[in-house]
Amino acid sequence: MSTLMVRAFVACELSQEIQKRLAAAQAVLKKSTARLTFVDPALIHITVKFLGEVDEKKIPQMAAALKSVRVEPYPVQAGRIIVNNPSRPHTVWCVIEDAGRSQGVFSVVETVLAPLGFPREIRGFKPHATIARVKEADPSLFTYLDELKNTTGGSCMITGLKLKKSTLTPSGPVYEDLFEVLW
Repeated sequence: MSTLMVRAFVACELSQEIQKRLAAAQAVLKKSTARLTFVDPALIHITVKFLGEVDEKKIPQMAAALKSVRVEPYPVQAGRIIVNNPSRPHTVWCVIEDAGRSQGVFSVVETVLAPLGFPREIRGFKPHATIARVKEADPSLFTYLDELKNTTGGSCMITGLKLKKSTLTPSGPVYEDLFEVLW
């Protein structure tokens, strides 16, 4: 019998207001001649931990572990639109400002999932919301990023986290909520 694998991640959802403001930023970036693939605004979120391909049978254990993550709801501000690396950009994202609160959630998620065989992240955690992936950069991207430098994406309260399944399709990923923890 074959094992059914699902591509999964843990995320915090952002408000529709933030998603709408980030869609407006995407409209500005679409004027760039850089080759970009844009995230559907309704799918924009904060990835707390990408888990990769996991055995579907592990999902109840993962849900039980995530249920133990208890923090107070906290405010986030969607800040500047930047690239992950100005010299070799791969991602355009919105910086999430939250006085370190998402870092705390990340640390707890790392701790509760480690016993289930999920390795700890070695690159560090920077809360952000991906709005586009850079297929081919060019200087016009930075011109339009500069145009966005004084815009903000609004604010919302983070009131929980979700274990999500991601199915990759030719027209972009399709996300499905597998489990939700509300605080």
